[in-house]
Amino acid sequence: MPLALLALAVGAFGIGTTEFVMMGLLPDVADDLGISIPTAGHLVSAYALGVVIGAPLLAAVTTRMSRRAVLIALMALFVVGNALSAVAPGEISLLAARFVSGLPHGAFFGVGAVVATGMVAPERKARSVSLMFLGLTVANIVGVPAATAMGQQLGWRATFLGVSAIGVAAIAALAFLIPRDSAPAPTTGLRGELAALRSLPVWLALGTTVAGFGALFAAYSYITPMLTDAAGFAESSVTLLLALFGVGATAGNLLGGRLADHSLRGTLFGGLASLVVVLALFPLLMRTPVTAAASVALLGMAAFVTGSPLQLMVMEKAAAAPSLASSANQAAFNLANAGGAWIGGLALAAGFGATSPATAGAALAVLGLAVAATAWTVDRRRAVLAPVPGRERVVAGHVPEPVEAVRR
Repeated sequence: MPLALLALAVGAFGIGTTEFVMMGLLPDVADDLGISIPTAGHLVSAYALGVVIGAPLLAAVTTRMSRRAVLIALMALFVVGNALSAVAPGEISLLAARFVSGLPHGAFFGVGAVVATGMVAPERKARSVSLMFLGLTVANIVGVPAATAMGQQLGWRATFLGVSAIGVAAIAALAFLIPRDSAPAPTTGLRGELAALRSLPVWLALGTTVAGFGALFAAYSYITPMLTDAAGFAESSVTLLLALFGVGATAGNLLGGRLADHSLRGTLFGGLASLVVVLALFPLLMRTPVTAAASVALLGMAAFVTGSPLQLMVMEKAAAAPSLASSANQAAFNLANAGGAWIGGLALAAGFGATSPATAGAALAVLGLAVAATAWTVDRRRAVLAPVPGRERVVAGHVPEPVEAVRR
C-alpha cells in the first residue's frame, strides 16, 4: 500500500480525536465556563452540525481544486478550529469554534477516500479506504483516552492545542507524502457533480448509511446505562469497556476493507446482517459481565465491517461525482449519529428496559438491509432497460419492429 495512505490516517486520527474527546471533557469544560453539563453538551451538537453542513458544502466549493490541495486546506481549517477552541473565552465563542472544527471533517474523509482509491489497483480500493479509516478507529483506542487524560491534568484547553499539533503534523504528512500528480482536479465541475447526485441509487446508498450506522448509534449512545444497569458493571469500568469497542471497530474496519475487495455487496450485506444479530442478542448478552464485554467488542466489529463498503457503495453509485457523494456520505454518518441516538432514546423513555435501544438498533439495521437491496435492484433494472446500440427498447408493452425490417 502507498505510504501516502499514512498521511490520510494521521489526519483521520486527529479528526477522530477531536470529535469524541469532548464527551470526556464535558464536566471540565462546564466547570471552567460556569455552565451546566447539558448546556455543555451543545458543544457536541455544534461539531456534528459543522460536519453535516461542511461535508457537501466544502466538497462543492473546492470542486475545481487539486484534491491534494483540498486535503491540505481542509486540515488547515481543522487546525484553526481547534486552536480557536483552545483560546475561546466563553460558551458562545467555543460553540462557534467547535462548529468550525467540524466543517472539514466530512469533506476530508470524502475527498480522502477518492484520493486513497485512486492510488491503488482496483482490487485494493476497499483496503485503501479502510487504512484511512484506521486513523479514526485507533483514535478511539489511543487518541481519545490520551487527550482526555491531558485535559484532566493540564486543562481542557491544552487538549485542543494538542489536537491542533496533530493537525499540523497531518498537513506536513499530506504535503510530503501525497504526490502532486496523484490527485488532480476533477474535470466534471460543480454542475456535473450535482447532476450525478440526482440518481436514485445514490440516495438509496446514502440512506443505507443513515439506517446502518443509525443502528449502531441507537445502541452505542446508551451503552453506559446498559453496562451498569443491565450487566452490573461499576461506572469506573466503563472506560475500559469502551476501549473494547475501539478494538472491535479497528478489527472490523480492517476486515471489512479486505473482504469488500473480494465482494463489496456480500461484505455490506453480511456486515449489516451480523449487526442485526448482535443487536438482537444484546438483551441476552447483557445478562453476564463476560458476555456483555464481548458484546461491546462485537458491536464495534459488526458496525465497522460496513464502513468501507458503505463508502465505496456511494462512490460506485455516483461515479461521476465521487468527491461530493463521498463527502455527503460523511454527512449521512453524522445524521445517523443524531437520528440513531434519538430513536434509541425513544425506546428507553418508553420504559422498554435498559437494553431496548439495542432492539431499536436491530430494527434500523434491518431497514438498512432493505434499503441496500433496493439500491442494487434499481441499478440492475436500469442496466436491463439501458438501450443497446443497434436495438430498440420495449416501452409500455410496445414491441417495435426489428431494425432490419425498419430499414427495408
